[in-house]
Amino acid sequence: MSEEVPVSPSWLAQEPTWGSSGAGSIENITVGTYPPAVVLLARPPAELLVNPWDIVLCSSGTLIACENALVVLVIWQNPALRAPMFLLIGSLALADLLAGLGLVLHFTFAYLLRSDSAQLLTVGLVVASFSASVFSLLAITIDRYLSLYYALTYNSERTAVFTYTMLVLLWGVSLCLGLLPVTGVNCLGQEAYCSVVWPLTKNNVAVLSISFLLLFGLMLQLYVQICKIVMRHAHQIALQHHFLAASPHYVTTRKGVSTLAIILGTFAACWMPFTVYSLIADYTYPPLYTYATLVPATYNSVINPVIYAFRNQEIQKALWLVCCGCIPANVAQRARTPSDV
Repeated sequence: MSEEVPVSPSWLAQEPTWGSSGAGSIENITVGTYPPAVVLLARPPAELLVNPWDIVLCSSGTLIACENALVVLVIWQNPALRAPMFLLIGSLALADLLAGLGLVLHFTFAYLLRSDSAQLLTVGLVVASFSASVFSLLAITIDRYLSLYYALTYNSERTAVFTYTMLVLLWGVSLCLGLLPVTGVNCLGQEAYCSVVWPLTKNNVAVLSISFLLLFGLMLQLYVQICKIVMRHAHQIALQHHFLAASPHYVTTRKGVSTLAIILGTFAACWMPFTVYSLIADYTYPPLYTYATLVPATYNSVINPVIYAFRNQEIQKALWLVCCGCIPANVAQRARTPSDV
């Protein structure tokens, strides 16, 4: 009598599993490592056992979707939030919202529908969404640099056209990356080519990881330039007004530079472990390592609204109006400082 082996659907390569060469037969039993879909098709489980890590990812996706849906709703309903900066923040929130929905849908389809096609679509959605999220972060960094470097002409029509161009490009490239698994760039039936994220191929994940490292390097360079501009402006203002080093303006300028360091540090801390691991690992590595690096990467989409949206004075006012119909005096009267960069 053959023993039924519980299978935990996931987009990650599983540990070695006992498999049978024939239906209902215990002959020619071999040990092998298979992608989850192959295991499911070979031996459907009598009962579905839920992987706790998949529950964590689904919970993260739910939190991400709810949090960013609020930002998208506020920006969509408020006509005053149509400046290039808010359009880019809205793009970031929309990308993170779709990423959260993708995580939830993947969990649902993996444990209920158990279809290769459905998992390809959800994985494609997650790849496209997280790609758009990272590209949106780069676009926000570029916008902040231009707003400081070209302060006098930043509010011109040229800036709006440039912003729309960036949005079209970043979403176009992200959509193409998300369609790769659906169009055949996957390791279905060829587990030797699988990466740590099933069913993406090793080459596909390597391209994504290298692209991330290049984008991170560009963001780092832009933030260094932003810090230089902010410090130079603060020094000029201090000379004009004879401020002391410990003046409030100097303090807020230092706070602004610290904020930039926190933004970049948070981004690196969330994504760098998974990026580096994806480059050096393959499907034979234990799934635990993939989960341990992938979950922190999803937390970046939880932190993004706090850093880029909820700290913004205009968005804070819109949130107060949506939530309670009024704006507290301390929020309405708060002046923009260099720490808001």
